[in-house]
Amino acid sequence: MIYNELRRIARKCLAREPHGHTLQSTALVHEAYLKLIQHDSVRWDNRVHFFAVAAQIMRRILVDHARSKKAKKRGGNSITLVLEESTSAAGKEREINLLALDVALDRLAKLDQRQCRLPAPRFFAGLSIEETAHVMEISPATVKREWMTARLWLLREMTSFAQM
Repeated sequence: MIYNELRRIARKCLAREPHGHTLQSTALVHEAYLKLIQHDSVRWDNRVHFFAVAAQIMRRILVDHARSKKAKKRGGNSITLVLEESTSAAGKEREINLLALDVALDRLAKLDQRQCRLPAPRFFAGLSIEETAHVMEISPATVKREWMTARLWLLREMTSFAQM
């Protein structure tokens, strides 16, 4: 059951990337699982917590993969992911550079740790507002409010990163 859910999360992460990505969902699940089992001291509160951490680890793996690929190509194609859950008003999904997202998340972590933790369960694991609230032990209204703020802040930061 865990393997199937991890594969679902991996497929969701990889579905947002351009076609021809060299990392397959099975490899992503296996890498994430190897990292998960190295955390002997982690106390998993529940399965939602476990999958939120798994999604965060998958994000790290994808970022490392993107950095490695970019280094090999010296500024080649960037890896993109769709940050927003819904489509924009024009009907097109907004794509975001994974490396820019990682830099923006690092900056957000310095300002607000809780808002920095929101993208992993919401974006990478695909958890609902209620599931995210349960994992983070805050109210669904707080998740909605802080997710909106964090998402807008991240988009602004990534736009400035792209202009560098």
